Amino acid sequence: MKKTLICITLAVAMTASLLSGCASGSNAPDTDSSANEAADGAEAESRDDSAAAASGEKIKVSLLVTGSFGDKAFNDSAQAGMEKLKSELGDQVEVEMIEMGSDKTKFEGSLLDASESDSDIIITGLWDMKEITENVAQEYPDKKYIIFDTDVDYSLGDLSNVYSMSYMQNEGAFLAGVLAASATVSDMEFANEDAVIGFVGAKDTAAVINDSAVGFIEGAQFVNPDIKVLVSYVGSYVDSATAKELALTQYSSGADVVFVAAGPASVGVIEAAAESQKYVIGVDSDQALAYEGKDEAKNIISSAIKGVGDSLVSSVKRHLAGELPYGEYEVLGLEDGVVGLADNEIYQTVVPEDVRAAVDEAKEKLLAGEVTVSTAFGMDEAALKGIIDGAQ
Repeated sequence: MKKTLICITLAVAMTASLLSGCASGSNAPDTDSSANEAADGAEAESRDDSAAAASGEKIKVSLLVTGSFGDKAFNDSAQAGMEKLKSELGDQVEVEMIEMGSDKTKFEGSLLDASESDSDIIITGLWDMKEITENVAQEYPDKKYIIFDTDVDYSLGDLSNVYSMSYMQNEGAFLAGVLAASATVSDMEFANEDAVIGFVGAKDTAAVINDSAVGFIEGAQFVNPDIKVLVSYVGSYVDSATAKELALTQYSSGADVVFVAAGPASVGVIEAAAESQKYVIGVDSDQALAYEGKDEAKNIISSAIKGVGDSLVSSVKRHLAGELPYGEYEVLGLEDGVVGLADNEIYQTVVPEDVRAAVDEAKEKLLAGEVTVSTAFGMDEAALKGIIDGAQ
């Protein structure tokens, strides 16, 4: 089937080339015109989906996650977004959710299967799906792809059917730093007298993790330039045992608040906080909700949120309205309502009013452009090392 389509496509292309030669001699093709035609075609297809949805015909949206649901982070947030889609747009959208597991050799096959299916929009995310999406999306130009928390290289070919987005986690981490630095000198139950806080990240080679480290350190130093920030890396996104050991070491070294950015391994830091009777700031989703009713919940004073689920809902809504910019990459932040700190009952009751006020003030300054946060993306290794080492 596929070979037949390729042969037909080649025949049509050769015919079109001969006709073009007869009409215009040896003139080179207008590449700008071709790009515009591709963009116009993408817009037309999006309008077609809008019309189909308006007429009662549902579009199918498939979410493919690396790993599995229940990670208390990205995947759970994405899943919540899909549930929200079903709730709000169930008359227009059919939702499918697929766990791809941890075997990376199966990721491409899963994306190919989804592309061969009746799905209209295929959503996936994170850096390990970047290259796979770049390759597969070009084979299925009639499908639409949304990839989150990473970009794609649009110079590799025709990726006009791919919308990529990532998040300014450094802004959310900055607010986490303000919270931690303010809490450590407060009269909160588990706070000590030392101006020492901690950061536990997944991998020191991951720009997205270092982006959180930089934002956290700068947020803490915004409150107290002399604060000490202990920094440790797990070396993995799933090794919760090592994450716990690192956090226990930081707590025993004087830290009373630790910010964790380690994906599923974050649960180890939460366990350490509960055992040490100290505080932890979670990551990606409101991690206190995952411990609702459990003793650990009171130790999770907030989480630096990346609203993956909300960003996916927004993206699908923009698609239905014919407004999602396929073929483009966007970075979403505090201004877009996608990153920030979890404001839940624990935050409101455990964190004192003056500490919350300090966070609110920092947030307003960020939104007003009075404060900017450095990013690890594009930062040279020496500068990054200087920020991290200088805070310890």
